[in-house]
Amino acid sequence: MFQKILIANRGEIALRVICACKELGIRTVAVYSEADRYSLHVRFADEAICIGPAKSARSYLDIPSVISAAEITNADAVHPGYGFLSENPDFAEVCLTCGLKFIGPPPNVIRTMGLKQRAREVMEQAGVPILPGSKGVLRSADDAAATAESIGYPVMLKAVAGGGGRGMRVVRNADELPALYGQAQSEAEAAFSNGGLYMEKLVEDPRHIEFQVLADEHGNVEILGERECSIQRRHQKLIEEAPSPAVTPELRARISASLKEAMRSAGYTNAGTAEFLMDSNGDLYFIEVNARVQVEHPVTEFVTGVDIVKSQIKIAAGYRLCDILPAHIQLRGHAIECRINAENPDTFTPSPGRITGLNIPGGIGVRVDTAAYTDHVIPPYYDSLVAKLIAYGADRAEAIARMMRALDMFVVEGIHTSIPLHQRILQHQDFIAGRIDTGFLTRNKLTASR
Repeated sequence: MFQKILIANRGEIALRVICACKELGIRTVAVYSEADRYSLHVRFADEAICIGPAKSARSYLDIPSVISAAEITNADAVHPGYGFLSENPDFAEVCLTCGLKFIGPPPNVIRTMGLKQRAREVMEQAGVPILPGSKGVLRSADDAAATAESIGYPVMLKAVAGGGGRGMRVVRNADELPALYGQAQSEAEAAFSNGGLYMEKLVEDPRHIEFQVLADEHGNVEILGERECSIQRRHQKLIEEAPSPAVTPELRARISASLKEAMRSAGYTNAGTAEFLMDSNGDLYFIEVNARVQVEHPVTEFVTGVDIVKSQIKIAAGYRLCDILPAHIQLRGHAIECRINAENPDTFTPSPGRITGLNIPGGIGVRVDTAAYTDHVIPPYYDSLVAKLIAYGADRAEAIARMMRALDMFVVEGIHTSIPLHQRILQHQDFIAGRIDTGFLTRNKLTASR
């Protein structure tokens, strides 16, 4: 087992990794920017090193600074969390070159899965259903037009190295394709330094379903069920739950079996998530792999009893899945997560600032992952996540009731948060009935456009 792990991240996920390390008896090193000097991950790590100014490009995304911090502190492994460098194959490669174990997939696998079109090919070869689309990276706007004609409008243009909704455009007819192709290409180039695009058939207002993968370094793969992530605004998830109300045991078993084969054939190791769209007929289609731990991993932990972060660390240390997981993964009960963000719940404008008062809910079946505290300052430089509120119940109705109780007792003063929006969503009859999809907020006028 590792002696010391450097956590190349901040906020609640850095604290989450610290908790896992403490339970495993592993010392931790926190890295932080000047804006995070008084953050909780700095306080609770065994060691902490400032790696640069507030801007993430000069701190959390600065690979030489992160590697130097690991070498100075004699860390023997690096956990990247999510975001920042977590899916950067160059960072993973540098870690290995410097004798640091990267707690995640190998660099070549991250590269393969990071190129969404290549990931589609891997899945298709293993029998995982994929949406009709381009056979590779689109060569030009004319190539895009020919592909769209062959699969039929509407279509979706997507950045091959994309994420977070950037480099994506919905195209409904041939007339608007040239302009939208140029916009998507420019946005992808600016966001990812890769302007490559591919095309998929558009599924109108689909459900967004993702499957949790764990794979060891000995060829063993396990699927820990699925999560429903359909409550979104502009491709950004707001509420997640496990299991999905729309996935039957038969569909879960079929997709899990083909996913195991695909991830094994790709040489995948550690934690990852395969994301799917579900159409109105209840059919699933693969869209991408996230080669890291997900923000919403706690709902899976609740319904499976598996500590995903500790599993990541043990897998990287050479453990086999049979030494980590129960013999049979069973889904018990239901869990829901609300992302509490520092933003106006009506306009979604960011609301950074000082938290002047804070009450964190508790009680049976409630978990809060946060790095917030009274007088903590939410800086304007990073994402707006303040906390993840997770509620667990014997069934979905109890999980919703516990979430409503917890939201009512969650007090954050001094800044705006998304709590009122979450309350409106959970009280809506369609949400209670499980009638949800990615168009839920817009259709029910629960969100203002920006």
